[in-house]
Amino acid sequence: MPRSLARSAGPLPENGAMERLIDFSCERHMLCGGCGHRFVVDLEWVDRWEQGREECPGCGLTCEHEDAPLVTVDPDDPALDDTLVAQFAWYHTSTQPDWPTTESNPAAGLTPVTRRMMGGDERVAAWAARQRAKALHVGTYEAAVHNMLRRICDQADHCSQFYMYRVHLKPFVGVRDGWLIDPSNFVGDVDHEEVCPPGVDVARYLNYHEDPGGLSLALGREAIASVQRVAIPIPDAWDDDWVREVGAALESASDVLGPATGRLTRFRPPSSQRTALGRDLGRALAGKLPINLKDGFVSAARFDEGSDPEQWARRASGMLGLIENPGTVLAALDEAGHREV
Repeated sequence: MPRSLARSAGPLPENGAMERLIDFSCERHMLCGGCGHRFVVDLEWVDRWEQGREECPGCGLTCEHEDAPLVTVDPDDPALDDTLVAQFAWYHTSTQPDWPTTESNPAAGLTPVTRRMMGGDERVAAWAARQRAKALHVGTYEAAVHNMLRRICDQADHCSQFYMYRVHLKPFVGVRDGWLIDPSNFVGDVDHEEVCPPGVDVARYLNYHEDPGGLSLALGREAIASVQRVAIPIPDAWDDDWVREVGAALESASDVLGPATGRLTRFRPPSSQRTALGRDLGRALAGKLPINLKDGFVSAARFDEGSDPEQWARRASGMLGLIENPGTVLAALDEAGHREV
């Protein structure tokens, strides 16, 4: 589905925010830095490109070149319309149950030991000031799911409880002209004042990492009117029949540790038949997803030794439901109350 269709705005629902059609498989717009050629590709092309198996159709540059094509914004993305930015529903995933937190002092919960390890009160105060200066991030529903999978894979959040937030902006926020290249530093932080100077409440930026090519927002807490929250995965998002069948199969599989098999066995810890089955089942679920989500999903749905079979099955099926059936999540958010920020 072309991205212009995937990003078309829907009717104004009762909750007062416009939804955009969710499409994890939409095509991506590319722009070559070498010859300026713009072209549209599917996710399979992007995957081959990242492996050096595709080239710019205009000049032949491959991904190894400094000026190689990069994903860019769809010129028909409705979020480019300044008047629509505040009307759209925006999304965020977090392990914080009260995002955006009302805590005005990020250092309030630090223990004396931690304060000493950070270099004392002066350095702690400077760190807290930097934390308060960071911009918040919201994006498309797809970007929020990508963000959750990335955090599970890269930030040791495999066992963390995640929440999906639907974010409603204040109706008259000041929107920065145009859009920025992703301004995040290597840890994903953005200085709010750098991207939102006086008179600007939100800045659009091209997201390279989560829903690549989509527009996300950097903003301050004061630009948000309210949020709705659901814990994910939600019960309606998982397949009850699959959960019962898989849970029973895992329960019946042996959990006795045995020697690893296959190549490089000496580098692998002992595992059980149950764990091997669970990981095979996780890979099978990932096989249903767009190619750019497969690896992240396999890691996020990993079955570990000692995992509870039914609990794992609910979580794995529920995460798949976030992607395959996002309507269940939106329906749950419709039922959730608004929390003013």
